[in-house]
Amino acid sequence: MKKTNDLGHDPIIPLVIKLAIPTMIAQFVNVLYAIVDRMYIGNIPDIGDVALAGVGVCSPIITLLTSFGTLVGIGGSVLVSMRLGEKKKKKAEEILSNCFLLLTILSVLLTILFLLLKGKLLVWFGASDVTFPYANTYLTIYTAGTFFALMALGMNYFIICQGYSTIGMFTVLIGAISNIILDSVFIFGFKLGVAGGALATVISQLASCLFVLAFLFSQKPQVRITFSGYSTKIMIRVLKIGFSPFVILATDSVLIIALNTVLQRYGGSDGDMLIASATIVQSYMTLITSPMLGITSGSQPLLSFNYGAKSKERVKKGIQTMLTICFLFTSIMFLLSRFFPQYFVLLFTSDPAYKELSIWGIQVFTLSIIPLSLQYVFVDGLTALGATQISLALSLARKTLYLLLTITIPIVFMARFAFYAEPISDLIAAITSTTVFLLFFKKHMARRMAELD
Repeated sequence: MKKTNDLGHDPIIPLVIKLAIPTMIAQFVNVLYAIVDRMYIGNIPDIGDVALAGVGVCSPIITLLTSFGTLVGIGGSVLVSMRLGEKKKKKAEEILSNCFLLLTILSVLLTILFLLLKGKLLVWFGASDVTFPYANTYLTIYTAGTFFALMALGMNYFIICQGYSTIGMFTVLIGAISNIILDSVFIFGFKLGVAGGALATVISQLASCLFVLAFLFSQKPQVRITFSGYSTKIMIRVLKIGFSPFVILATDSVLIIALNTVLQRYGGSDGDMLIASATIVQSYMTLITSPMLGITSGSQPLLSFNYGAKSKERVKKGIQTMLTICFLFTSIMFLLSRFFPQYFVLLFTSDPAYKELSIWGIQVFTLSIIPLSLQYVFVDGLTALGATQISLALSLARKTLYLLLTITIPIVFMARFAFYAEPISDLIAAITSTTVFLLFFKKHMARRMAELD
């Protein structure tokens, strides 16, 4: 029985499914870290809604922290896949070792920096006098576990890029299952409240981290962690390739901050309620965007490997298959969003006002999720092919439009209408990214076919 996938020879459609589905499930389960925390916190007696708003303020800071794991993970794994496609195993192993060192350094620096700045960041990002204590407690504990979060996320990319997508899925499942169990124990059993939710998340990330490192230090993978071949040149190359997906994720923090700030400023006495509802809506959106990211990032090793091996038709068919899976998934989620959002909202709150606003917000946010498939597939596909400048430009264009709409719409309409910034920017970005990809792809692959290895 095969333990891994042959990226260069296995049939494309089954291969994309075997790579994408476990990674999609892993991303879906990974979302449960945040959702389960918020679900339990939102149901804490007497303070649930306010505590949920406090945790919502932490969301962009946590996104920013974890995006550094993506910076190194995607940047390094794309290079590793290309080197394996070129049959350069030793070079691939050097890249992995450099990425392990990079993540270690980054996690230490970020822990110190964010612990020092967390108070000011929370105020800047929309914490009110009422929600600040809950946000501060949650973020302090979460930040202390930055090393575990970055290692679990960043190093898992190097398991997936070698074809071990099922092992990569188990990495996330270990953490998510632990988190679900520990949340109930710490928040309600030990009555630790918000602190219990954060502590459960950190311990769960520790479990995932230990599993990932144990695998990559073992003799099982083709490429494993060693303590040799360190090179600033390799590290810079990793950071250059990873910079595009890093900025894509990091700027999500800016967008959440902008939305929270606008809702607090223009929402008047309903500001905290709007932020709490936005937290629920954004939690729902991650159930769509994270699995889509799983499909595209899980398939990136296939594209990078065959790009390195100059297999143009395999690259092309891989992208087509990714797009088909994304379309099917987003179509299902669009229908669920139209008819059943109330069941998701009830996990967080039973307050009628919060419930009504959150259901409306979910239906607005998801208006353009089907065309959003084009943006995800083409941007991540370009990253896998090393065209990071173009993928970055496309992502930043979408984020910039979203930011401008978020800021300007409430000036003309009600604060809650800021929610429409999401579907408008998604639709325009899908049209733009499709046009650019169709113009660029053929020329890019032709240049690769003409290169001498």
